[in-house]
Formats: sequence, C-alpha cells, structure tokens
Amino acid sequence: MSIRRTTRSRRVAAAVSMAAVLTLAVTACGGDGGDETKDSGSSTSSKPAEEDKGAGEDTSAGDDVDPNVKLAEVQGQGGLKLVVNQVKRDSGGFLTVQGEIKNESDQSRNSAGWAGSELSLVSKNPNSVAGAALVDKVGKKRYYILRDTEGRCLCTTGILPLQPGKSTPVFMQFPAPPEGTSEVDFILPTFGTASLKISG
Repeated sequence: MSIRRTTRSRRVAAAVSMAAVLTLAVTACGGDGGDETKDSGSSTSSKPAEEDKGAGEDTSAGDDVDPNVKLAEVQGQGGLKLVVNQVKRDSGGFLTVQGEIKNESDQSRNSAGWAGSELSLVSKNPNSVAGAALVDKVGKKRYYILRDTEGRCLCTTGILPLQPGKSTPVFMQFPAPPEGTSEVDFILPTFGTASLKISG
C-alpha cells in the first residue's frame, strides 16, 4: 500500500514539474513586445534582440540611442521620412543602424517595398526593413542585412501600417565594414540614399 502511494506521489510530482516547465517555456516563447509596440506601429521590438544577435555581441545595443540625435534624414515615397539616430559598430563584427520612420502624410502608409525584392527574404520577413543595404564606396563593397540560420533578418519586422503623424522605431544589423571605413551610404527601398558616419 505504501509503495503504491509513494509511486503515485512521485508521478504527481513529476506531472507538476513537467507542467511548470511547459508553462515557463510557453511564457518565454510568448514574446516581449507588449509595451514596446504601444504607439510605435511595430509588432516587434525596435531593438536588436539578444537571441537574434551574434555570439559575443553587445546585447545592450539600442539602450543608449538618443532620439534627438539626427545623423541623417531621408525622404521616402508617400510622405514618409526616415531619421537615422545611430550607426554603431558592435563587438563581434556587426554594424547596427537605428532610427525611426515617420508618416508625415495625411493617409495611412504601409511598409510595402521596404523588405526588398528578394522573394525568400520577403517571405520570411514580412512587413520589415530587410531590404536595407550599406555601400562602402571606397572599399567598393555592398553589405546586406544579416540573417539567422532560418533566413530571418536581424532587423525590425512585423511593422504595422503607419497612421498619419505616427512613427515606428527601426533597427538593422549588417556585417561591419573594415575598421578604416568611417562612412557608408545607407539604402532602404522607397527612400533616398543617406550618407552615414560610423561611430564606435
């Protein structure tokens, strides 16, 4: 009798432990974009996520971005404007560009075209800025958005339509140009080209 009770108790304890582990896993996978999406027009964080970043990279990137710093302003189609706030080298050989896209028109605007024209990239990164690129004119090289092993970009995705007067923060990560390169051209489809100075 006591053996049966002990076995049953162990089974109950194991079931409770398993339920706790599953609850924790579901909670961890549930995302953390709740507060960050408020009034931003984006369903994902505007900051580089730790799990999306390369090994050894500074996971605090974006915490010290000053929205009042304007390294560049570029006009886009339909009354949109891109403001770049930071261009910074990160540990591990990455370059992070952070900024904000504003809708200065009187109509709702969406992210159509920002993901570029590469079908595999667009399909895995809908409503994103995955089409962005950097051009090192001196080194004669073009740098594209970094991707993880599943083809997802290291950039802002899930951008909701921007209502008039609203804005959304965006980030993009690229392979870093050589240390001697201090300036690059930044390209995002449907926007003009911006010349950016690299810090860090």
